[in-house]
Amino acid sequence: MGKNVTQKLIESHLVEGEMVPGEEIGIKIDHTLTQDATGTMVMLELEAMGLKEAKTEVSCQYVDHNIIQNDFKNPDDHLFLWSATRKFGLWYSKPGNGVSHPVHMEKLGIPGKTMVGSDSHTPAAGSLGMLAIGTGGLEVALAIAGKPFYFKMPKVMGVKITGKLPDWVSAKDIILEMLRRHDVAGGVGKVIEYYGPGLENLSAMDRHVITNMGAELGATTSVFPSDEETQRFMTLHGRGKDWLELKADPDCTYDEHDEIDLSKLEPLIACPTSPGNVVPVKEVAGKPIFQSMIGSSANPGMRDFAIAAMIIEGKKSQDQVSLDINPSSRQVLENLVSGGYLASLIRSGARIHQAGCNGCIGMGQAPASGKISLRTNPRNFPGRSGTKEDQVYLCSPETAIASAMTGVITDPRDLDGPYPQYKEPEQIELVEELSPPGEKMDLIMGPNIKPLPKFEPLTDHIEGPVLLKMGDNISTDEILPAGTKVLPFRSNIPEISKFTFGQVDESYYDRAIKHQKTGSLLVGGNNYGQGSSREHAAISPRYLGVKAVIAKSYARIHRKNLCNFGVLPLTFVDPADHDKISQEDILEIKDVRQHIEKDHEFEVFNKTKNESYKVAHGLSQRERESILAGSLINVALED
Repeated sequence: MGKNVTQKLIESHLVEGEMVPGEEIGIKIDHTLTQDATGTMVMLELEAMGLKEAKTEVSCQYVDHNIIQNDFKNPDDHLFLWSATRKFGLWYSKPGNGVSHPVHMEKLGIPGKTMVGSDSHTPAAGSLGMLAIGTGGLEVALAIAGKPFYFKMPKVMGVKITGKLPDWVSAKDIILEMLRRHDVAGGVGKVIEYYGPGLENLSAMDRHVITNMGAELGATTSVFPSDEETQRFMTLHGRGKDWLELKADPDCTYDEHDEIDLSKLEPLIACPTSPGNVVPVKEVAGKPIFQSMIGSSANPGMRDFAIAAMIIEGKKSQDQVSLDINPSSRQVLENLVSGGYLASLIRSGARIHQAGCNGCIGMGQAPASGKISLRTNPRNFPGRSGTKEDQVYLCSPETAIASAMTGVITDPRDLDGPYPQYKEPEQIELVEELSPPGEKMDLIMGPNIKPLPKFEPLTDHIEGPVLLKMGDNISTDEILPAGTKVLPFRSNIPEISKFTFGQVDESYYDRAIKHQKTGSLLVGGNNYGQGSSREHAAISPRYLGVKAVIAKSYARIHRKNLCNFGVLPLTFVDPADHDKISQEDILEIKDVRQHIEKDHEFEVFNKTKNESYKVAHGLSQRERESILAGSLINVALED
């Protein structure tokens, strides 16, 4: 029987385990990607491990998140990261070069390779036929050190693409359609693999839009074949020699199936406050807007900016609308200039920002209180924009620019005039944005950069209050937010911990610090920890004394991060028990180490209510070792 693309990628890199869905496997990693919001921790982890030299084929440190320089903290971290790339032998992309995912795709990505990245949108590289997985920084550090990456063998969902997109509908509407069908947890435990005759109508950057936002499905990753379109993209970027054909065998099978006829799609939009809250644009049309943002890792291609410029050419955005253009790379920015597109956007009243993530992670561009912001971003979790009571909608560049022109949410099909026909260029201006590994040097550490806290092994007795009881789909943005106030402390755990759960309960830190030494617990609902891969969302609660989390289910990356830093992730055997626990109840777990080593299920006792709940841990052997040792880095140091 033939193999699909996912199976070929995994099989060619398999070093441990069997390719049976649900079984733990280990694969060799070729590339790693780190960005500055998570990369400082990776570099501190490499330093703690005593690594001399990166053992991967390519590892690149990008600076794209925290590029606003309000004071010394961000610049100090940039200098630290540059020095770390010199010390450990990594590539470096300095501030202003652009967003990691499209730049890696343009400059370093190669079909058939594997990659892990300390950014949850690392799967964007699946657009080139790579197996690219987002994960916590510590696992990326281990990959840089030459260790395999371990994860549960996913199922493969095959999505057959047929037809051709209608006018005013683009790649963003394809992934929004997937989210409309499957919601934010529909991809958990799966790789989404796209195939079919409709792929010939999707450019490599169209595919990037889809694989990038596949992270919002909860998928392990998303994958496209490497075909003639992939070859065209790589040749355009001067890297045709690196192209490799990689296609599914004609007789391959998939564990699950779906099909999208592109010709039947219409403009879609994700309403607040979830990427899965998707409806047709026409259902919410007419609502007044006050911001429209185009750019981010989810719509980073030249086409995404050019089509907006072509639609608004000779016209103006509404006075009350802040039209924000976030170029995705220096190369895209230069080609927008040479193609005349940037001039059209400037004349329309747009604000042109530096190449980077910017408002996508709350680094500036916060919307007005309670006012609607349309964004081509991948996420609209509560408060992620930097405004607590935000109203963020996710949409295509066509919908974003049409709405900026009218001042209300607008189905772009309702605009006067024909749909502009953008044609992929046959030649572009190439910009060298990355620096290869350079001369060795020591780390440069400013006063805000602190070493990793030391985490003690797990105790045999856990007892403490439930400091927070939460519902479903709590995101890492709510556990440990991003933004201009928080992320400058990303390399200082004691300081960044002061913002823990600030979006959920502003009193959490003051209550938690009182139990830092004695311990506390958290209770969550389904899909706990969805969203960003930031391991700070696990480290900070751990630093504040959280010993265990009990939830109905977990997002993959966050659960792994909890294990990596010695926080015990438990699940309710009976989900109804979630409702029986109240905030501030005192919970107790006896013989913890024995349960972890020998039992799959055991009981948690509620001392406040004198009742017990059965829980399960589902830990692999490696996760057991990490939990018991207090952190995965303690295990690495023992090795």
